[in-house]
Amino acid sequence: MTPAELDVLPSPHFWRRVSCCLYEQLVLLGVIAFTFLVPNLGLGLLFGISLPSWLTFLYLYAVLGIYFVWYWTKSGQTLAMQTWRVRLIGKGGYDLSKRQAFLRYIYGSLWLIPCVLLQWAFHLEKWQIIEMLFTVALLIWPLSIYLDRQNVLHRQSVPDRLAGTRLVELPKNRVKIS
Repeated sequence: MTPAELDVLPSPHFWRRVSCCLYEQLVLLGVIAFTFLVPNLGLGLLFGISLPSWLTFLYLYAVLGIYFVWYWTKSGQTLAMQTWRVRLIGKGGYDLSKRQAFLRYIYGSLWLIPCVLLQWAFHLEKWQIIEMLFTVALLIWPLSIYLDRQNVLHRQSVPDRLAGTRLVELPKNRVKIS
């Protein structure tokens, strides 16, 4: 599709975004297992080394950032986005630059700040933290599309508005049978 054709496509509705996000979280389990758990288990089993929690967070944040920025700049779609026919585009329907993709990742992870504050304020532990992170990432953060009152057809979430990006719903491929 040309940039002009992409630019006029509608934004995905709330439940498509939630479904895509849920599928993305399943895909990320594999990414995390391959890039994070395997090396850290190796360090722990072979050398008895355990990374401090702040370094573990930064490492994981960087790994996920590389995953998202690479996919968004390569095709505008992660694996989950391909499945749900959702694509991330820049202004005018153009592909994202690395800078735009990086900013989108940073702005997209702002939901972590209230989660950390809630965890600290209510002294949440283990599964409570995971449940809170899952709920905020999956349901509450996607609700930010309803803060965009400018154009109902092209509603965008807070990270997209801040980064100058836009999610679009791609049309179904029509297969011609001869």
